[in-house]
Amino acid sequence: MPPKPAHSKPAHPKKPLPPPSVDFEPIVPDRLTVAALDELVAGDSREREHYEGGAADGEALTGCSFLECRFTGVTLTDAELRGSRFVETVFEAPFAHTLKAARTTWRDVRVVNPRWGSAELFDSELDSVHLTGGKIDYLNLRGSRLSNVVLEGCTITDLDLADARVTRVAFVDCRIGTLDVTRASCCSVDLRSSEFSRLHGIEGLAGATIDDLQLSLFAPLFAEHLGLRVEG
Repeated sequence: MPPKPAHSKPAHPKKPLPPPSVDFEPIVPDRLTVAALDELVAGDSREREHYEGGAADGEALTGCSFLECRFTGVTLTDAELRGSRFVETVFEAPFAHTLKAARTTWRDVRVVNPRWGSAELFDSELDSVHLTGGKIDYLNLRGSRLSNVVLEGCTITDLDLADARVTRVAFVDCRIGTLDVTRASCCSVDLRSSEFSRLHGIEGLAGATIDDLQLSLFAPLFAEHLGLRVEG
C-alpha cells in the first residue's frame, strides 16, 4: 500500500513581542562626582560622574566607557567617540554639529532634547534607549542593532536604518523627513502616530505596524514596489 501522506500541523501565528519600555532609574546629579570634559582621554573608564556644560570638540575619545554618568548641555562636535560605551547614562540637551559615534554601545540610556546635525552612529548597538524631543538633521544608524528603543517627540530630517536589525522599536509622535529601511530587518516595530514624508527600501518595512493614514500615504510606494498599475 502506498504510504499515507504526511499531515502537517497548522502553522500558528507568532505572538507579537511586547512593546518596548525603558524603565531604568538614572542617578540624581547630587549623587554624582562633578567632572569636566577636558579631563577625558581616549580609553577612559568613568563611573558615576556628572559633566555639566563644556565642550570636547575635536577631541580623541575613542574606546571610552561611561557607567551611570550624566551629560548636561555638553558640546561634542567632531569628538571622536568611536567604539565607546554608554551604560545607564543620561544625556540632557547635548549639542554637536557632527557626532562621530560609530560602533558605539548604548544600553539603558536616555537622550533628552538633542541638537545634532549629523549623528554618525552606524554599526552601533542600542539596547533599552529612550530618545525624547530634540532635532536631528541626519541620524545614521546604518547597519546597527536596535532593541527595546523608543523615539518620542523627535524631529529627524533623515533617518537611515539601512541594513539595520530593528526589534521592539516604537516611534511616538515623531516627525521624520526621509526614512531609509533598505535591507533592514524589522520585528515588532511601531510606526503609528508618527509622520513620514518619504520612504526608501519599502520591503524593509516587513514586520512593522502602521496606521490607516500611513497606509494611504504609502500606497503609491507599495504599488510601485509590486509593479502595479493604478488606473481610474
